[in-house]
Amino acid sequence: MLVLVTYDVNTETAAGRKRLRKIAKECVNYGQRVQFSVFECNLDAAQYRYLKGVLCELMDEEDSIRFYNLGNNANTRIEQFGKKKSYNAEQDFLSM
Repeated sequence: MLVLVTYDVNTETAAGRKRLRKIAKECVNYGQRVQFSVFECNLDAAQYRYLKGVLCELMDEEDSIRFYNLGNNANTRIEQFGKKKSYNAEQDFLSM
């Protein structure tokens, strides 16, 4: 299933900047960055539960993380305009 992960981390302190790096690094392990704090992740159910658990453990009460489950065949639901090329998470996942 394709899951869109978005986050907003309070980076006013050194600890916040460290959390931001850890959250981003964890997301990079599971998906493709499509904007600064937005990742498209092609996950199975176990990976989805694990990633949610890890990110929720890393976050602070001042942070926000959102998960949008786009399901299977999500490419028909995504439209891309502008500078960056469209990313096909399913195709990249299958070629691994």
